[in-house]
Amino acid sequence: MNRALGVLTGGAFLSIVFGVLGSGKPVPGLVLGAVFAVLGTLGFAWVRDRPGPLWAAGYAVVQLPLAFVIFTIDAGVGATLFLVVLVSQCVLLRLPRPAIALVIAVVPLVHLGMSLGDGLREGIGTLMSVLFAAIITELLLREQRSRGELAEAHEKLRDFAAQAERLATAQERNRVARDIHDGLGHSLTVVQMQVKAARAVLPTDPAKADEVLSKAQEQAENALAEVRRSVRALREPRSTPLPEALRALVEETAATGVPAQLSVSGTERPLPGEQREALYRAAQEGLTNIRKHAAAGRADVELDYAESTVRVSVRDDGVGAGVGTDGTTTGYGLLGLRERAEHLGGEVAFTSTPGHGSALSMEIPG
Repeated sequence: MNRALGVLTGGAFLSIVFGVLGSGKPVPGLVLGAVFAVLGTLGFAWVRDRPGPLWAAGYAVVQLPLAFVIFTIDAGVGATLFLVVLVSQCVLLRLPRPAIALVIAVVPLVHLGMSLGDGLREGIGTLMSVLFAAIITELLLREQRSRGELAEAHEKLRDFAAQAERLATAQERNRVARDIHDGLGHSLTVVQMQVKAARAVLPTDPAKADEVLSKAQEQAENALAEVRRSVRALREPRSTPLPEALRALVEETAATGVPAQLSVSGTERPLPGEQREALYRAAQEGLTNIRKHAAAGRADVELDYAESTVRVSVRDDGVGAGVGTDGTTTGYGLLGLRERAEHLGGEVAFTSTPGHGSALSMEIPG
């Protein structure tokens, strides 16, 4: 916009120059035209960089009388273009609207020296010209501001999208980590305990050892399937009803030498896949910790279907585990369970008494 006005100012001055050279018009008009052109280009650029309305008002106060004098000397196209440029520049300088309206209203007065009919006709034409210039300049300014705001909004949107992508990546990383811990960690623990049990009975009961090793092989295959599922980052909902899935966990624990049993209370009902998976992982984590750390004589798993919630709890009579002063533990498994429960609007509780065993429970709406 500034460049376009600069070109228009230069064209207006050239029009005055050709008028002076071709028709012998007064030379003072040429000198004043040069002054207006310099102020309208270099001076305008300097004023635009100055904050506050005073510089803009001073610019208009200097240029408007100068344009009047030039028009009085040479009422040609060049002088009229100077007035159009001046009005557009007043809009660009962000003068208050009353001040811009005053400049527009004053411009037609350059025709006061004409007869009433000619002055009225020429004045209305000049008024329409400068009014049109002011409106076009204002529209261009608004478009420029809109583009700037749009670019800023686009940049913010890109930042938000990048943040959302990072958050989604972190959430997916945590989900895969939970699946690896809850699935692969559990399976490898079972395999480890089964291999130990097989080695213990191998010298005296090879048939029993072979049976246990067969279960270990089956569990290793399940672990491999869990690894493939986690690598693909897919969550495959379990189709097995929750009581049956928990019963299979209890049987796995019993096969490793820790007597375990499952009790189900309340009316069984189907659960969404995510809730069922979370409760299953809670029982799996509890039984895995019992086999690894508790040195327990027995384990009890309870599945309770309440009116609006479902709770699974795992208890043992082992040596107990360390609990922090805030009632929490630092194990990654429990951290993953708490994340699952919070995501579903539930909670996880863990208590442990040295020498008297531990209890882990998860309760979620369902």
